[in-house]
Amino acid sequence: MSAWLLPDHIADVLPSEARHIEELRRELLDTARSYGYELVIPPLLEHLESLLTGTGEALNLQTFKLVDQLSGRSLGLRADTTPQVARIDAHLLGRQAVTRLCYCGPVVHTQPERPHATREPLQFGAEIYGHAGREADLEILTLSLDCLKAAQVGHLSVDLADARIVRALLAGVMVDPNILTEVHDALAIKDASELARLTKSFPAASRQGLQALVGLYGGVEVLDEAEKALQTAPNVREALSNLRWLASRLEGVAVTVDLADARGYGYYSGARFAVYAQGAGDAVLRGGRYDGGGAVFGHKLDRERPAVGFSLDLKQLVRVAGRRPLRAAIRAPWGDAPGLHAAVAALRGRGETVVCVLPGHENEIDEFDCDRELIEVGGQWVVQSN
Repeated sequence: MSAWLLPDHIADVLPSEARHIEELRRELLDTARSYGYELVIPPLLEHLESLLTGTGEALNLQTFKLVDQLSGRSLGLRADTTPQVARIDAHLLGRQAVTRLCYCGPVVHTQPERPHATREPLQFGAEIYGHAGREADLEILTLSLDCLKAAQVGHLSVDLADARIVRALLAGVMVDPNILTEVHDALAIKDASELARLTKSFPAASRQGLQALVGLYGGVEVLDEAEKALQTAPNVREALSNLRWLASRLEGVAVTVDLADARGYGYYSGARFAVYAQGAGDAVLRGGRYDGGGAVFGHKLDRERPAVGFSLDLKQLVRVAGRRPLRAAIRAPWGDAPGLHAAVAALRGRGETVVCVLPGHENEIDEFDCDRELIEVGGQWVVQSN
């Protein structure tokens, strides 16, 4: 095996794509800051029990594990940054007020999440802690859409769901955890026959409600159909009302509803959403409410904080984002001519990109648009347009 070969689903990011990814990262962080979100940078590895506590429990199979040579304790490479941000909110900041945090950094997965996906996503996300109302749901959803618009991603579609609906239909039903997973899988792929087999011993109301969910997807009118087809339990009514309220406040995007989509059922506690874009095979962004995720990290204070957030992979997003033009630059000669070094330094000090052309390599500039040139005129160095 060649020494330069990388592991499966791991790849270098070369200059052109790296430039686009970095520009996207800055635009998304600036967008989050415009909403008042504070940047945090959690570590890439932590003690394993911390990474897999609370909201991180479902990440066990996705987490690379190793032994700390200093302490002998088990460490893990993070597979998702969200649990770390919940820890920061609960244990390090300890605020009672609303806290808005954002982050951007690599995560590592033992298995790719989908065909052809990388095992080293560059995860960007934003979280609100401390507000249980639907206003926080709307803010995080609006921010996510503004981030995609800043990335010049067009033809957006928002798909809404709510974890409380399936939970309400299963309330009081004693079921093996493995069967419960199969029920959620059958709902996700709309397999009515498999769902009927799995729920044949369930109470009639639960069985009928779950079967109804299979057909409850489409436009916002699905919410009206759901009110007629599902139990009128308070949690169901509240969830449907919340989804209708969210949908009514989204402008400039298509909105769909899929009440059978129960992905992340062990994680989300309320409204959840996925955003799709033309040309992307899967959702470019996912998010939702996950109340109480930081409670396991609290110490003296009650840290069972309401929480809602979203995340995306910049390496995936760059494939559908608008292409950025090359950065304008100034071409300069290489040499020791009087005043040349000072002129180049002055231009760079003003924020200009100056590419000094090494002898014999006059036509080898790739990732910059050298639309100007530094030339000597009458003993003075001046910038001239090409």
